Amino acid sequence: MSTINDDQLVTGLSAAQAQQRLAASGYNELNPPKPRRVWHIAADVLKEPMFLLLIAAGGIYLLLGDVGDALMLLFFVVLIIILTVFQQHKSERVLEALRDLSSPRALVLRDGRQQRIAGREVVPGDLLLLKEGDRVAADAVLLSCNDLFADESMLTGESVPVLKIAGSPDSASCQPGGDDQPFVYAGTVLVQGSGIGQVSATGKSSAIGQIGKSLESTQSGDSPLRIQTGHLVRRLAIIAITLCLSLVLIYGFTRGHWLDALLAGISLAMSALPEEFPVILSVFMALGAWRISKRNVLTRRLDAIETLGATTVLCTDKTGTLTENRMVIRKLYSGAQMLGIDSMLQVDAQSELPEPWHELLEFGILASERTPFDPMERALHELGDRTLSGSEHLHDDWELVHEYSLSPELLAMSHVWQGDGQKQHWVAAKGAPEAIIDLCHLPDAEARAIEQVAAEMADQGLRVLGVARAKLNPGPEQRWPAQQHDIEFSFVGLLGLQDPLRADVMDAIAQCHAAGIRVVMITGDHARTAQAIARELGLPVAGLLTGSELDAMSDEALRSELRDIHVFARIVPQQKLRLVEAFKANGEIVAMTGDGVNDAPALKAAHIGVAMGKRGTDVAREAAGLVLLNDDFASLVATIRLGRRIYDNLRKAMSYALAVHIPIVGMAMLPVLIGQPLLLMPAHIMFLELIIGPACSIFFEAEPEEKNLMQRPPRQANEALFGGMLLTNSLLQGLLAFAVAAAIYAWALWQAWDDNTVRALVFTAMVAGNIALVFSNRSLDASWQGAWSRENPVLWWIVLGGSAGLALVLGVPVLRNLFHFSGNVPHIFGVGALAAGGVLLLSAAAKRIVEAHKRTA
Repeated sequence: MSTINDDQLVTGLSAAQAQQRLAASGYNELNPPKPRRVWHIAADVLKEPMFLLLIAAGGIYLLLGDVGDALMLLFFVVLIIILTVFQQHKSERVLEALRDLSSPRALVLRDGRQQRIAGREVVPGDLLLLKEGDRVAADAVLLSCNDLFADESMLTGESVPVLKIAGSPDSASCQPGGDDQPFVYAGTVLVQGSGIGQVSATGKSSAIGQIGKSLESTQSGDSPLRIQTGHLVRRLAIIAITLCLSLVLIYGFTRGHWLDALLAGISLAMSALPEEFPVILSVFMALGAWRISKRNVLTRRLDAIETLGATTVLCTDKTGTLTENRMVIRKLYSGAQMLGIDSMLQVDAQSELPEPWHELLEFGILASERTPFDPMERALHELGDRTLSGSEHLHDDWELVHEYSLSPELLAMSHVWQGDGQKQHWVAAKGAPEAIIDLCHLPDAEARAIEQVAAEMADQGLRVLGVARAKLNPGPEQRWPAQQHDIEFSFVGLLGLQDPLRADVMDAIAQCHAAGIRVVMITGDHARTAQAIARELGLPVAGLLTGSELDAMSDEALRSELRDIHVFARIVPQQKLRLVEAFKANGEIVAMTGDGVNDAPALKAAHIGVAMGKRGTDVAREAAGLVLLNDDFASLVATIRLGRRIYDNLRKAMSYALAVHIPIVGMAMLPVLIGQPLLLMPAHIMFLELIIGPACSIFFEAEPEEKNLMQRPPRQANEALFGGMLLTNSLLQGLLAFAVAAAIYAWALWQAWDDNTVRALVFTAMVAGNIALVFSNRSLDASWQGAWSRENPVLWWIVLGGSAGLALVLGVPVLRNLFHFSGNVPHIFGVGALAAGGVLLLSAAAKRIVEAHKRTA
């Protein structure tokens, strides 16, 4: 066990010490992911069916004595390995960065400063700053604690939290479980209190590591999209294998050349195997999580990305999510006069506060702590520093000589101050308006008038405080009144404070409304305050439900009422779970925000649980699918927007991947069926795959969003990723591209050109059709013309790269011979241009037909 000296108790480890110990002990992980080196990725790539087919094709070419074709296939193997390794290595780096972000956070003391670091970077000797709701990052001995209770059920099976006591670095180690122990253990949850612990063991050396349990005891199954993609891949694979076997048998029995038959079957298998679909899904989810992290949102579960586009109800806390989680003074009431504090007065140090309200602010500050922590007291000090600086109303030289604390019986507190040379003492009091009115013993009429003003301020969503003052002469023996009621207070005025709305929250809510997403505000505030905030946000306030009213309702009644309610007030965390279940019972797809330990059940039950990154507890973050790193509602809405874009682009990529394989499969089979020589060899298929691969996994992933992305309702949760009209449209596009290539093939045969010229014409038409399908699938509707104006640099790399590669294999004699091409190159390119135009026009027409059928269905 590590020990620390007195200096380290103040400063913790230094950065250099922490780095040395990390190198010595390793990361604080039980089962650290094994890094996939480049050679590991390359070895996995070589096991893929596509490369096994390439090797088989190369072997057949060698048996046939065609060394040139065999060497060309070897070149394609090397080239595609390089491209695939680059792409997968990029995904691995993204996932590694996300793993670092998703590691539970730990608050440590290093170099004398509090630092929040990834839990995996905690090292022996670190000082952990622990509080309620934290999941302990590593085994530690407690150096100090205050009412600290830990749930150690994951280690002991006992659900009752155990009390912790302070120990010393040399405390004898003991087993988890039981009260009055000075140790906390990795993976356990602190349910109450706070403390400071020195890390004694990390990773596999911790108690949980030695017992052999995993922090993630429950493994989630495949997400809905992975299940759908798996079903699609299996169906396509069965079709592909059936077609390949049929082609081999037909070719072998009709022509008697079984090696050529195997070559034809391999070509067809390479064109028909649906290997792109799992890659598309993996790349889109990994890069999607990375893109979302750039919006200050961490994806803890990838299936949350799938659900974002289907969200219909967004339940959000008020404090810190819709608001800035700080207090500012909005109104001052004194001498029957009300002053509104505008935003300039809050931030402009040169602004002056009118004289009638100086005393109110002066005694509000005197009733606060000199170094305030409470947000309302900080707001008083900040406004005083800006508007009363240099005046006689700020008293930095006065001495606080006595205090009266706030109590349940009297919601007010008082400070007694003595200035230099003063015989009398000034008393400043602040608290709930009714408590201050009571302290001042005001006449009934005056008290009712002030209560009316306070109620009106509360109706505007303000937190209202009353302020009073008094003079005391305690005498030389400093005898203070026993209670605040024994002091003769004079009423000074009322302060109206507010947690201001975030600057971008109004626009974010408007985006939700336009997108058909219902925003529901859930707050612990008073109903009047909640209504005022809701009005400012633009939320309907006609229907409001309080926590007590919710408790009195049956589940059936609650589900019925939910349809018209957008504001819930006086809600405690335990009631959030019931709201989530009720919304789900109504068929809604629910996103729920939360930050506390008690929010965890609701976050886990929601379709998308959203935890707070700054003020949230570890328990809440681990229960959630997403974590708002900046606690900002607008970031959540931006993530929903990005989720819709990811889902759209995923569907485009799937549509393209299916459509583009149909003409390849068709042209691999057609010559065999009509008794003509083989048209497509494995090398031709690999050339086409060099376009298809980047288009599927890189180009479509980077596509900009559709213009109407946030102006359309959420998609149905049970909507198939790739089915219905999208599948029909993809099949039509593929069949039309095949029809164009087949028509050019028929025309070339009718012209009685040699086999190599026919092959060059048809192959060029297929490359052009492939690129045309990329353009066609940039839009999910029939307006493909608008897709031309969207910026996506990858598009032109694909177009220029495909065109340049085609020019090389057609124009360079060595390559032309290897690909078995001949003919007039400009003429061939002209035919390719006509083919691209034909595929584009026919695809657009097919989309219009499908959309027209969809509207009339």
